[in-house]
Amino acid sequence: MTYYSPNFEGIQGLAGSRSGAAGEMSTRSILAGLIDMVHDSNLKAGWWTDLSTGGKKQRNVGELLMLCVSELAEAMEGHRKSKMDDHLPTRPMLEVELADTIIRIFDMAGGLGLDVAGAFVEKLQYNAKRADHKIEARQADGGKKY
Repeated sequence: MTYYSPNFEGIQGLAGSRSGAAGEMSTRSILAGLIDMVHDSNLKAGWWTDLSTGGKKQRNVGELLMLCVSELAEAMEGHRKSKMDDHLPTRPMLEVELADTIIRIFDMAGGLGLDVAGAFVEKLQYNAKRADHKIEARQADGGKKY
């Protein structure tokens, strides 16, 4: 089996024609480009191919979500034990497992045709205006403080 090695160009190569005025790229287009890059890489690696038929594999959404959860659990373990990553030994396991989580989310978004990039931007905008996200509200009785 040939291992696919994606061409990870700089951010300018990610959004291509999605650039805004004066060549500036929006957060949404950068994220959309990253989602496309990750999903395309995983398509070429065969993660979305039924290996017995060669056709498109129908992925189970619950399984895809739990794969994200498992990466977060590994991140927690790495942080709890102050471990360095096994595969990238110069990096903390927390860092690498969070990156794995992002990769899984981006792949799922690409594979299922979800506009996670748009939802991300809209959610940041919404959260910036939420009363319960203000410092005073978080400090109040019953607020969001942990």
